[in-house]
Amino acid sequence: QVQLVESGGGLVQPGGSLRLSCAVSGSIFSINVMGWYRQAPGQQRKLVAVSNGGSTDYADSVKGRFFISRDNANNTVSLQMNNLKPEDTAVYYCYARGKPREWRSARDYWGQGTQVTVSS
Repeated sequence: QVQLVESGGGLVQPGGSLRLSCAVSGSIFSINVMGWYRQAPGQQRKLVAVSNGGSTDYADSVKGRFFISRDNANNTVSLQMNNLKPEDTAVYYCYARGKPREWRSARDYWGQGTQVTVSS
């Protein structure tokens, strides 16, 4: 069974940095997209950053501060978050879209979420 295992959340002061990591455990045939979403209290889950093939995309609110990196050989994705702001406080979810088997359709996978709190 495929699972996404996240690590790296925590409490940080404004202006600080955190690095989130996510690894795919279990057997999967292929992964097309990996990325990160976040959900603040009372809000919908929103895209933060995504890596799709050779391209990356970021939410406007994090451009220039957050950087996504992906290791295709090991099926891992990381999110380097710099100059963190209180409004970045949220639960961050790792996301992947891929095919569990060659003959199966692609599906979405989600991590369990990791809390990031930016506060002084």
